[in-house]
Amino acid sequence: MIKLFKVKEKQKELAENANGKPPVKKQSAGELRLHKDISELNLPKTCSISFPNGKDDLMNFEVTIRPDEGYYTGGTFIFSFQISPIYPHEAPKVKCRTKVYHPNIDLEGNVCLNILREDWKPVLNINTIIYGLYHLFTEPNHEDPLNPDAAAVLRDNPRLFESNVRRAISGGFVGQTFFPRCI
Repeated sequence: MIKLFKVKEKQKELAENANGKPPVKKQSAGELRLHKDISELNLPKTCSISFPNGKDDLMNFEVTIRPDEGYYTGGTFIFSFQISPIYPHEAPKVKCRTKVYHPNIDLEGNVCLNILREDWKPVLNINTIIYGLYHLFTEPNHEDPLNPDAAAVLRDNPRLFESNVRRAISGGFVGQTFFPRCI
């Protein structure tokens, strides 16, 4: 009986491939959900999405954010997204590829955004994350820092913080750290 099923499966596979096309790869539930999320994106005009590996690799993409208000106005910040096959049951891995002076983004590009960690829920989507990232640039949070030095300056001396941000996005040193130009 078992051999009969194997023969039937093989016949079905041969019939599907008879038209000369390669077999169609089945999409995981995570890929299907991500496809839906991307098709329903409603990004602010200051954000864009790209697929550096081509449209066939939806699980890895980049989001570019160009804030039009706040300390980071005029900067261009690129984030890489890596999506797990079990998305949305696991939050995407998001890294900032642009070196930035920011209380919630460390110098290695790790991002401190609650919905990417303890507050992630499967009902959240890519659009929500992008708006959350955008919000980090319009309202940086000194209370939950990944870069404690930047957070202390923001908390204690907002004018100096603004000056440091301008210097960093224009391409220069803040303290001992060099930041490449991103405007």
